Amino acid sequence: MSASAKVTVPTPADILARKGGTPLVCLTAYATPTAQMMDAHCDIVLVGDSVGMVVHGLPDTLGVTMEMMELHGAAVKRGLKQAMMVVDMPFGSYEESPEQAFRNAARLMRVTGAAAVKLEGGVTMADTIRFLTSRSIPVMAHVGLTPQAINTLGGYKVQGRGEDRARVLADAKAVEAAGAFSVVLEKVPEGLSNEITIALSIPTIGIGASAGCDGQILVVDDMLGLFTAFKPKFAKRYATLGEEGEKAIAHYAKEVRERSFPAPEHVFADEVDTK
Repeated sequence: MSASAKVTVPTPADILARKGGTPLVCLTAYATPTAQMMDAHCDIVLVGDSVGMVVHGLPDTLGVTMEMMELHGAAVKRGLKQAMMVVDMPFGSYEESPEQAFRNAARLMRVTGAAAVKLEGGVTMADTIRFLTSRSIPVMAHVGLTPQAINTLGGYKVQGRGEDRARVLADAKAVEAAGAFSVVLEKVPEGLSNEITIALSIPTIGIGASAGCDGQILVVDDMLGLFTAFKPKFAKRYATLGEEGEKAIAHYAKEVRERSFPAPEHVFADEVDTK
């Protein structure tokens, strides 16, 4: 392939066709530099509403706004050339009605350049997903633990154990029937995650689910060790950039106070040496 050959960004249809194949690699991103870092390695980059917690310091995702998703979505898009971008619909932007969901989904896609939106909910959101997908809005669904519903779920608990198993399975089947091209399974027991993956014809993307899912997603700040307020059980830290960054800042502060920074190589002479 020549250096000038055009890279084709996957579409939702391409992602759907990956069902049962090589696992899909997905990460969240909120800014241009991190998007650039992951672009060559990820199939899907999600501009998640987790931005509220890991970037803005909010206690949960409920305070995230459309404006925040637009700002971060546009920034991430500028850093991508080959991964497909999906944007989360924030709390309160789609639950009222399918019409509200369409207006806000269209707005997010238009402003950010996203290929699809993600929304939370199963059976209760099936009509909304159907409304969107029938109007050219590709939807990634999200069932199991749905963080926007923590006040009704009673916190960040595993979903689908015991008698709750049937509910999560029904949610997954409902979003598939409604036209979602993929579904995130969050904090769903491994056995149930595998059952759902086998039962559905659309890719399942696990986060605290199973290695048997059709793909995996993590919050990038979790896997890089940048977000250190807490570490979810399902998150593996592949680096400790938060600790390393704090050490670097402490080193910088020490050198400033000692007046050893800036050194001669960091400052400019009064006259240019022309010799």
